[in-house]
Amino acid sequence: MALVFTAIADAACSFLLLHRFHLDTLPWRELACVVGISVGLYGFGMSLNDIIDRRRDGTVAPHRPLPSNRMGLTTAHLVCGGLFTLAIASAAAYSQFTGIWLSLGLAIWTGLLIYFYDVAGKYLVAPGLLSLGLIRFFHCLIPAPQLPVLWHPLLLLNHVAVLSAIAYHLEEKRPALTRAHWWTALGGLAVLNVAVIALVATRRAERFGSWMGALNLTPGLLIPAGAVVAFGLLAVWTVRRCATGREAGQQLMLYGLLWLIVYDAAFTGAYVSWQAAIAIALLLPVAYLSVQLMRWWSAVVAISQRPAYKRAES
Repeated sequence: MALVFTAIADAACSFLLLHRFHLDTLPWRELACVVGISVGLYGFGMSLNDIIDRRRDGTVAPHRPLPSNRMGLTTAHLVCGGLFTLAIASAAAYSQFTGIWLSLGLAIWTGLLIYFYDVAGKYLVAPGLLSLGLIRFFHCLIPAPQLPVLWHPLLLLNHVAVLSAIAYHLEEKRPALTRAHWWTALGGLAVLNVAVIALVATRRAERFGSWMGALNLTPGLLIPAGAVVAFGLLAVWTVRRCATGREAGQQLMLYGLLWLIVYDAAFTGAYVSWQAAIAIALLLPVAYLSVQLMRWWSAVVAISQRPAYKRAES
């Protein structure tokens, strides 16, 4: 849940891109709704995943709240439902304030994608990897369905999908990531990219007079492009320094999700202002420190639990 700050940064970046010419009169109540949507949807996904995986966690992570019985299943369902309600209520308020009712529809659709991933997608390999990227894509669109800068949600889609596939492969998860899975995931990603770019270019070409203008191809894109190159170097360094594939996959996934905030700050700096970019970037240390704090707390809780003994089989 500490990584909720990455979702807040994604949505806040879209919101700032939408209002980049009116920063002096930034509607703060709408921004508060955007934060509520992100917290609600992210928390809904995390809590639903723990509810579904509670029996498996009883074997591999018995110290977690549900398998350790520190939280009852009814309470867990109430928390999960409450977080989803927060997301939808915040989206409804945002749509009411802005008149953009498509935002409410996108919030519901993103919630359905999260439900699909937790219930079925994560067991289907390629569809699950694509759905992870699509969740970030559509979540990013909720505050700004107008796609003020197309490349921001597209970058999040591609980064999360490819990152998840590489981490899945490094950790040797089951079912194994076969060549067919790779082709399905990457091919599906390519189709999604082409479809979105073609749709936006076709709809905007007449208004902007050219594909360059319709697609917002400006020198500002060099900043997020530089962030992509920087993450590539970080990824290589991370994989090489880890002793095992499992460790490399876990570290790469953590750094990759945190790096989403860097992308958000890069787009904000390129198209809004550097002051706004710094505000987004400050969420990076907050997210990292939150992850470390939750890891420390998890370790403390694990130590405090009654040890579980198993009978040795002959």
